[in-house]
Amino acid sequence: MAATPGAQRSSEEAAHELVMNGVSDVLLNIEHALSRAKKVRVHAAKHEEEVNAKLALDEAIEALEKTRKRLMQDAYYRQEALRLL
Repeated sequence: MAATPGAQRSSEEAAHELVMNGVSDVLLNIEHALSRAKKVRVHAAKHEEEVNAKLALDEAIEALEKTRKRLMQDAYYRQEALRLL
């Protein structure tokens, strides 16, 4: 089926789609890392000698959740103004 000339994407739209596909991939990896970290955290909590690993996993889970939230907000709910860090 041939596309009509008006249905073609602009270079900005194509670039945005490419970036959003990459963001989606990154979010998927973060979700996988979060899931894995939470599972290992549960296992580490069952063993008293794994206190350091448990604490490190707690920090990693918190950081991954913050990163996921910020990436989603900045990428999917972006504003026209530049966000200051």
